[in-house]
Amino acid sequence: MTFAGLATFSSIFLIGAMLLTWAVLVYLRRKAILDMPNHRSSHAVPTPRGGGLAVTPLLIVLVAAVFIHTGVRDIGPWLMLAAGAGLGVLSWLDDRRDLSAAIRFACQFLAVITGVFAMDKPVLGGIVPDWLDHVLVVLAWVWFINLFNFMDGIDGITGVEAGSIGLGVFILALLIPLPQFIGLGYIGLGVTSIMAGFLIWNWHPARLFLGDVGSIPLGFILGWVLLQLAAEGAWAVALILPSYYLFDATITLIKRGLRREKVWQAHREHFYQQATQRGLKHSTVSAMIGITNLVLIAVCFTEFDTPGWMRVVAAAMVVFGLVGMMLRMPVKGRAEP
Repeated sequence: MTFAGLATFSSIFLIGAMLLTWAVLVYLRRKAILDMPNHRSSHAVPTPRGGGLAVTPLLIVLVAAVFIHTGVRDIGPWLMLAAGAGLGVLSWLDDRRDLSAAIRFACQFLAVITGVFAMDKPVLGGIVPDWLDHVLVVLAWVWFINLFNFMDGIDGITGVEAGSIGLGVFILALLIPLPQFIGLGYIGLGVTSIMAGFLIWNWHPARLFLGDVGSIPLGFILGWVLLQLAAEGAWAVALILPSYYLFDATITLIKRGLRREKVWQAHREHFYQQATQRGLKHSTVSAMIGITNLVLIAVCFTEFDTPGWMRVVAAAMVVFGLVGMMLRMPVKGRAEP
């Protein structure tokens, strides 16, 4: 695709996300579908929740369009996409009715198992038996879905994170234009464009929130994209691009688990939440994460002959630096809610 074609492709999804999110916002306000503040919230006023009603349909259309454009005929990827759409429907019901954790996890595992059997290569490169590869990938994928949900706690954060991951995947496809990366690159560019359109409405102070209907399918689709990268040998890129979310969510949930707390319940203990409680603005924290993600993208693609593990170590140091700034940077003014 030419530069003009890529620009047109990107503009369609950016403008589509901007306009559809506005329409969803009008609907949510009219129906009074609001996220009410409580002691675990990072917002102080009732805010419409359900922006994923715009993001998720566009995400499904994006992946379907790429499948068609790249000639995907196998039923597996289409079943994976259908499972992602199903998670969107389930998550909207959860946003409205608070489904039990058992139902949510059962459906997530079913969707992920469907996606794993759609993959034609082992994700771990054959270093373990295929059955163990499948088991580990299922567990990792379900975790990735939920960490995207857990981390969506302040204005702009998931739009920035998802957009950054998409940008990194797109750059990979530009630098290594192999057939196995081209389709993923289109998806990455589309995700970045969709999130840019959504952020117009979700940047601080947010006019609406993504909700589970957005964060769960987004985590599912991006998880699939990253697993595909790993299966094609780009495992270091697949680890580095989401490394801040992986680190913050995993460390925080391990700490809560060791204290025997209910890890699936909402809380305010993530590093980005501690930063806003110290007084940093939502927009400042999200911007810090965005800038860090740009550095992580640079780490991914600096010196391709550098061993993957060295790039992963460098990325870990970058993430540690971000967390240190969040917890130690001097702050003026009152803490945000």
